[in-house]
Amino acid sequence: MSPFDSNSLRTQFPALTQHVNGKPAVFLDAPGGTQVPQRVINAMSEYLAFSNANTHGAFATSIRTERIIHEARSAAADLLGCTPDEVAFGANMTSLTFAISRAIGREIKVGDEIIVTDLDHDANIAPWQALEEHGAIIRVAPICKENCVLNTQALLELLCPKTKLVAIGMASNSVGSINDIDCIIRAAHKVGALVYVDAVHYAPHGLIDVKKLDCDFLACSAYKFFGPHVGLVYGKKDHMQRFLPYKVRPASDNTPDRWETGTQNHEGLAGFIAAVDYLADVGRSYGAEIPKEYPHESERRISLISGMQAIRQYEHKLAKQLVKGLLDINGLTFYGIKDFEQFTHRVPTVSIRIATKAPRDVAEILGQEGFFVWDGNYYALSLSEQLGVEPTGGMVRIGLVHYNTAYEIDRLLETLGNQIK
Repeated sequence: MSPFDSNSLRTQFPALTQHVNGKPAVFLDAPGGTQVPQRVINAMSEYLAFSNANTHGAFATSIRTERIIHEARSAAADLLGCTPDEVAFGANMTSLTFAISRAIGREIKVGDEIIVTDLDHDANIAPWQALEEHGAIIRVAPICKENCVLNTQALLELLCPKTKLVAIGMASNSVGSINDIDCIIRAAHKVGALVYVDAVHYAPHGLIDVKKLDCDFLACSAYKFFGPHVGLVYGKKDHMQRFLPYKVRPASDNTPDRWETGTQNHEGLAGFIAAVDYLADVGRSYGAEIPKEYPHESERRISLISGMQAIRQYEHKLAKQLVKGLLDINGLTFYGIKDFEQFTHRVPTVSIRIATKAPRDVAEILGQEGFFVWDGNYYALSLSEQLGVEPTGGMVRIGLVHYNTAYEIDRLLETLGNQIK
């Protein structure tokens, strides 16, 4: 395989050619949504031009639409390591999580306990807090503030026979910390609890294998891994069949169709397929040898495994460069894992504050220089509150993906250093 070539891959992303005030735009906003390769744009355009119809019709465009849905389920199965009938699509991860929580809420009794965390995006907190209406008790696992990681031991101590569900993220969308999902899932299952995993932020950075994880549900969003605004949720087949969704009467009772309310975003599904194929092509071009524990996977799944490994290795180098440079800047507060020996427990997303400037001011200054970063709490409200930064504008978030380069990081660090002076 060839060495990983981010510059070659960048040529597939039209958005990356933009300039701001005469300077090349640097997209460091990926945690809020990545840019898309041209093939995604083409796939969506082609669908709208030649296949735009609803399902269940006896005519060509409707039949093509049903084929797109079938192909999207196969792509999702390869992406997540499951079967096609275990994946439902929707508007976004938040909407799908509310749908699942409402269905699970039918079986919640007064005194049942649900565990959420202070590290998570609110999309994996609020839907479960809503079940307090059914009498559920919400327990909150804390963070370790010094490095912004989940206090796993404290979460494990909350588990008990009353625990019905644990809602946990794979990686923090604010500070990039990766949680010990394997340990938490095993412990939760020992007390008979379900586990709902938010993999939205982890998906563009690493391999997801739902069977190996043995999670009950897992949700992510295509627009975070180089696709359009489409959400998807995996659920074990038994759960998808046992829990009863809220749906209209004519809608199918079959799984997973019954979890998909109304007409789907068909052009988005076409783009989703193209995004998965893009990631598979990364593996075909730059991937390494596949570990022996994957002997019976499809060719696309094998390529995805290989591609995500290559992406993870490349991003690991970028993260070290970014964090090292940020730590050298006087007057900058860094939130998250900064010990290089612990970098296997993070993705390349960091949050910072600058002593002399509000986060919004920093984001605006960087924006004028062509650097696209986020400011605020990024919907990780509990984390922002725990860190004490919510009343003063939150933090500045810098998020890398594999289309970013070492040169872009050097430019950012130089600009940040100059602004603080």
